[in-house]
Amino acid sequence: VQLVESGGGLVQPGGSLRLSCAASGSIFSIGIMGWYRQAPGKERELVATMHLEGHTNYAGSVKGRFTISRDNAENTVHLQMNNLQHEDTAVYYCKADAIIAAWGTPIPGSWGKGTQVTVSS
Repeated sequence: VQLVESGGGLVQPGGSLRLSCAASGSIFSIGIMGWYRQAPGKERELVATMHLEGHTNYAGSVKGRFTISRDNAENTVHLQMNNLQHEDTAVYYCKADAIIAAWGTPIPGSWGKGTQVTVSS
């Protein structure tokens, strides 16, 4: 399964960005899709995840500002980021887990290559 992110860029504090991630391959379903981020000198951390049935999980630092959504038919996941702050600057990675292949067996989870989000005035 390949994941390709898009939508990163440079934005001023208080601005918004929308990230998208598209999964491709022989996929029947993806149980969990989500976003992680890694800032320079820091470990990769969870931003938000969304289960196939709609359950969401957010990092405390982004609750109320970021919204995750997904299109199960298209195997895409989006992250709407509002009121961005300097501390949101990071490379954002898409992740897919609990994948069922088209032939019905589980396959390993996958990471995208990341998209840079820079919040700066």
